[in-house]
Amino acid sequence: MNIKTVRIWLWVAVGVLAITAGAGAFFLRPQQAASGFGVGTYALVDQHGNAVDQTMFQGHPSALFFGFTHCPEVCPTTMAEMAGWYESLGDEAKTLKAYFVTIDPERDTPAVLGDYVSWISDRITGISGSPEEIAKIAKAWGVYYAQVPLDDGGYTMDHTASVFLIDSKGDFQGTIAYREDNKTALGKLRNLIAKS
Repeated sequence: MNIKTVRIWLWVAVGVLAITAGAGAFFLRPQQAASGFGVGTYALVDQHGNAVDQTMFQGHPSALFFGFTHCPEVCPTTMAEMAGWYESLGDEAKTLKAYFVTIDPERDTPAVLGDYVSWISDRITGISGSPEEIAKIAKAWGVYYAQVPLDDGGYTMDHTASVFLIDSKGDFQGTIAYREDNKTALGKLRNLIAKS
């Protein structure tokens, strides 16, 4: 073997060693916690002005809905359904908590939310906060929302219309679609409660 061939094989060996070392470093590095659906950090307030954050879903099953108080149809319908679920489940729902998070914090102050949710059910907690913090919780749950201008100079909101189901560990367990069959919705809630 001549010197040129030896050099080529040495460079090949160096290349293989570099690739192997790089792969080892990649696969053996400490694993970081994976971020999943619903995982996020945010600082919000409930309808009473109490501070709440991502830990509000810990220790009990939850039903989470994003909407706004000026909503003409989707939100009042969904809120009425939520109140109906509590009525149908009775004592089965004693640990279930429900949250209505506004996607219109400019109009939906804690006081406005308090009037809105208490008119429907004392089991639903209204959640508001700064636009920046609302954006954080919406992003964590993959919620779409956007202002839509109206001809009169005002605006309405487009938004995701599903109810998110969360277990007692704060993990996402599924959704109830807008106007989903009541029997199906109650079955999903019973499964959620049983798992939590």
